[in-house]
Amino acid sequence: MLKQRTIKEPFSFTGKGLHTGLNITLTFCPAAENHGVKIKRIDLPDQPVIDALAENVDGTTRGTVIKKGDVQISTVEHALSALYALGVDNCLLEVNAPEFPILNGSARAYVDAIKKAGIVEQKEDKDFFVVKKRIEYSLPNSGSKITLLPDDKFSLAVHIGFKSQILSNQFATLDSLDDYEKEISDARTFVFVREIEPLLNMGLIKGGDLQNAIVIYDQPMTQEELDHMADSLGQPHHDATQLGYLTQLNHENEPARHKLLDVIGDLSLIGKPILGKVIATYPGHKVNTETAKLIRKELKHLEVQAPVYDDTVPPVLDINDIRKLLPHRWPFLLVDKIIEIRDKVIVGIKNVSGNETFFVGHFPNEPVMPGVLVVEALAQCGGMLVLHKLEQPEKYSTYFLKLDNVKFRRKVVPGDTLVFRVKLLTEIRRGIATMRGLAFVGGKIVCEAEFTAQIVKNND
Repeated sequence: MLKQRTIKEPFSFTGKGLHTGLNITLTFCPAAENHGVKIKRIDLPDQPVIDALAENVDGTTRGTVIKKGDVQISTVEHALSALYALGVDNCLLEVNAPEFPILNGSARAYVDAIKKAGIVEQKEDKDFFVVKKRIEYSLPNSGSKITLLPDDKFSLAVHIGFKSQILSNQFATLDSLDDYEKEISDARTFVFVREIEPLLNMGLIKGGDLQNAIVIYDQPMTQEELDHMADSLGQPHHDATQLGYLTQLNHENEPARHKLLDVIGDLSLIGKPILGKVIATYPGHKVNTETAKLIRKELKHLEVQAPVYDDTVPPVLDINDIRKLLPHRWPFLLVDKIIEIRDKVIVGIKNVSGNETFFVGHFPNEPVMPGVLVVEALAQCGGMLVLHKLEQPEKYSTYFLKLDNVKFRRKVVPGDTLVFRVKLLTEIRRGIATMRGLAFVGGKIVCEAEFTAQIVKNND
């Protein structure tokens, strides 16, 4: 199981902002476990901090803007894309302006600097967003659509299209984040010449030039119009009769690759790395971030995603292994197998049969598994989590000391498959372990509890 990661050392960039034209300094700082990615405006009083999460997105015109109260930061997607692609979960970004520097319009400088600073593994496990069913979000009347499909790894495919004789349809794919640095990171943002004047009228792209964007000239203008626009941006004149790219490309499909880069940066606002296949059709910051918001809402509703249970995969511990760790026996051994076990987390399975002895009296005409036995099953999983760390686990037992925050949300009935997830809340000290357990059926929580247990050596 992968661990969370942060950067080893801080580093800084200085460059102009694409929209403001300001000279901006952006500093990447290491952060603690479970910190996530946060952005601090160090140029403002009290240095406010904004979480890089989808619910804080406030604008998507020519870049992703996050906002909290009256404080906003724009053009964050390239830096976020680089952090996500390199597996950095925790980082504090300090900036002295309302946007990030555009640099050369890609994520390459960020990738190079992150790798140079170094990436360190932390103690806590990564928490993935696992795509378990098809998720689709589309913008009405636009053709823009993001689709997520179940898969055991992250991959991304992008299709873009414009009404342009120079840039019509393009595709880009990324089968593994290992290829991001070479195939995607140097893909630059792009703009059509016909878009420049409206953007300038909106007060945007004051820092735009041929060094930080691909400029596409696809609709004829008069030489006077084209020269005037070039002068307003401080750029060289171009022959108005020659349509095409005004910038040399790094890749034949560089615009599509850049859109893929943007999709990664925007979907990183989910706050968790994705396990699944993403298909983006005519993507843009609006549809990207709205998809991230949709997923964030679902995650809040679920509170915790149920562990993935594939009954075709052999268990980590079968029933015979469990009997070696626990003293419980029929009819009180309530865990059938363990499918995952890590330093702080264990996942167990109980197949609830109609032949369970407790159904005889609970209740004859409406069989329901007693809630206290669901809690007991969670505790048995917790016992295995702490005992498997010991050299001779068979010489020890665990006993309840305290139960807190026990909640029963749904009935457990014959035919249900209970999936238990128990996590250590603190380090084990003096034989005392505090844990939180969740029981799921069909991906939904049926029971939760916090419990404290004591590890006791058995009498010889």
